[in-house]
Amino acid sequence: MRRADRLFQIVQLIRGRRLTTAAYLAQRLEVSERTVYRDVADLQHQGVPIEGEAGVGYRLGAGFDLPPLMFTVDEARALVASVRMAQVWQDPALARASQVALGKILSVLPAAARVAAESMAVYAPPMGLEPAVQATLQTLREAAQAHRKLRVSYSDAQGQPSERTLRPLGCFYWGKVWTLVAWCEARHAFRSFRIDRMLDVQTVDGAVGTFRDEPGKTLADFLRTVVPAEAKAKWAQEG
Repeated sequence: MRRADRLFQIVQLIRGRRLTTAAYLAQRLEVSERTVYRDVADLQHQGVPIEGEAGVGYRLGAGFDLPPLMFTVDEARALVASVRMAQVWQDPALARASQVALGKILSVLPAAARVAAESMAVYAPPMGLEPAVQATLQTLREAAQAHRKLRVSYSDAQGQPSERTLRPLGCFYWGKVWTLVAWCEARHAFRSFRIDRMLDVQTVDGAVGTFRDEPGKTLADFLRTVVPAEAKAKWAQEG
């Protein structure tokens, strides 16, 4: 990688995170931390408002921006492949948005790069989620984003039905199966639900249907309780 490209990447990586350590930059750029320290110092001398210091971390000052990004051919190919695969397993609204976003990116590429990206030999046949599951996924995702409670009729792995009021926190994809992580008001605990086992999902209307982040009930709290080696088994089953 040319040094000019590395300096550009350092700015991109720093502005994409709240605090970025030299160790993280060195690992991503495959250089030594000493090289990162030197590069950051040079950027600061050139007027790039990088705040922080070695041993603590860096962040980009407010108001700084860069010219529009240009993608390499391989980067553009990666975007095309990712969107093709994701569209099959996303909800309808996200699938449409991803296609529009990809079109905008491809439209600003040089002609040769655009042709190379569009001819990427990676495809995803339309055998993804059932339409009903797609619609449910969209409802869950939008409710999590809006902090809206849900009333859910659910059938567990043994076919036992239950009714739950949930605070949806996040949707997780496991390869052909999506799960919802939520705070269950009936169990007063985190629970994970397979979306394809949800029989009915309704958003709770009115003021009683909203929730706010509370200590011990957030997605971050849930993730702190999950042992990485056990995460997949835990999330793939209803608690």
